[in-house]
Amino acid sequence: MLYHAYEMQRAWLNGASAWASIGAELMSNPSYPAAYLGVAPSAASALEVFAHATQSRGKPAFEIDHVTIGGTAHPVTEAIVYNKPFGDLRRFTRDGLPADAPKVLIVAPMSGHYATLLRGTVERMVENAEVFITDWADARDVPAAAGRFDLDDYIDYLIDFLAFIGPHTHVIAVCQPSVPALAATAVMNAGLHPARPATLTMMGGPIDTRCSPTTVNDLAMERPIEWFRQSVIATVPGQYRGHGRQVYPGFLQLAGFMSMNLGNHLMSHYEMFKHLTAGDDASADATKAFYDDYRSVCDMTAEFYLQTVEEVFQKHSLPNGTFMHRGEPVDLGAIRDTALLAVEGERDDISGLGQTRAALDLATGLADGKKLYFLAEGAGHYGIFNGSRWRDKIAPVVEAFVAAHGRVGLKAVA
Repeated sequence: MLYHAYEMQRAWLNGASAWASIGAELMSNPSYPAAYLGVAPSAASALEVFAHATQSRGKPAFEIDHVTIGGTAHPVTEAIVYNKPFGDLRRFTRDGLPADAPKVLIVAPMSGHYATLLRGTVERMVENAEVFITDWADARDVPAAAGRFDLDDYIDYLIDFLAFIGPHTHVIAVCQPSVPALAATAVMNAGLHPARPATLTMMGGPIDTRCSPTTVNDLAMERPIEWFRQSVIATVPGQYRGHGRQVYPGFLQLAGFMSMNLGNHLMSHYEMFKHLTAGDDASADATKAFYDDYRSVCDMTAEFYLQTVEEVFQKHSLPNGTFMHRGEPVDLGAIRDTALLAVEGERDDISGLGQTRAALDLATGLADGKKLYFLAEGAGHYGIFNGSRWRDKIAPVVEAFVAAHGRVGLKAVA
C-alpha cells in the first residue's frame, strides 16, 4: 500500500506542478494583462519554485561533454563498458589524456540517489585520469528474475569491476560504499588478486559509526531491524519492470534526508524565490541544478538496505571483526598492498568525525607509510565530493596520494 499511496500522491503533484508552471509563464508573459500587476513577479516566482519542487524526475544524465584545463577545452567521451543486472560500469576519458594516466574507479553510493550525484567528482578526476564509475540500477526497474542483491553481491560487483579494469586501479568510495569497498579490498589483498587496488580513498564513509554518531546513526540504532523490515519495505507495483520485488523506496530515503535539514532546504528555496524575483536567473538555476540531482531518487533492494542497516549501523560488524563475505570472515589486517586514504568533512552531519578514519587503525597489517588522513576544514558531507572545496582542496590531495602509490606488486592469485 505504501508504494501505491506514493504513486497517487505523485500523480496529483504532477498535475499541480504542470498548472503551477503554466501560471508562472502567464504571470511573466508581457502579453498577459495580469503580468503588470504589482504582485506578478512574486507570484510568478512562487509558482515556478513550487513547480520545480513538485515535478517528477527520472534518472539524470551526466552531461560531461568537456573539461577545461589551462583555458583549453578537452572533449570527454562517456561509454558503458561493462553491464550487469544491478549496475553498469561507465567510463569517462578526455582527449589528450597521457597514456600513463592513472585508472580510477569511483564507487557511487547505493543509498537512494543515482550515480550522477557524483557528477562533480567525475568531472574533476577526469582532468588527469581515466575514470570509471559504478552506475547502480534503480531496483524497481530490475526484473525479479534477476534475483537478489545484497552486501555480498555489492562486494562481488566491485571485485568484478576491478578485474575488468585491470591491475593498478585506484578506488574512490564516496560515503556508504566505503564499507563494501574496504571489505572488497581486504578480500582481494588476502587472495593476492592481481587486480587488487593500488589505493583506496574513503570519503565520508561509515566505517565505525560509534565514532561521533550523527542523527542518521541514532535513527538506525533506535529501532530493531524488524521495525525497518515491517515499516519501510515496500513491494514494487505492477507498472514497473521490477514488479513484485521488495525494495526500500527512494522517496522514503529522500524524505528522511530532507527532514534532517528541513530548515536549510526551506531557506534554499526561499533564496531561489528571491533570485527569480530579482531576475537573477543564474543563481536560481544553480539551486535548481542541485535539486534536480538531489530529488532524483531510486529504490534499493530490501535485502541490501536491511543488511546494511544491521551490519554497518547496528552490529558494527566491520570494526568488531565479525563482518562476513560469502560465509567467510573479512580480515582487514590482510590489507598489505593497497594504500588507504581517509577523507572526512569537518561539518559532515551524515558520517561523523572519526568514522572514516577508523579504517586506518583497523588495517593493522598495512605500513604507516601507506596510510593518510585528511580533514577537509569547513566541508559538509556533500562538500567532500562536490563544489569548490572538493575541486581545489580535496581532489589535489587524492591525486597526490594516487601518484605516490601508483602501482601494486603483481603476484599470482593464491
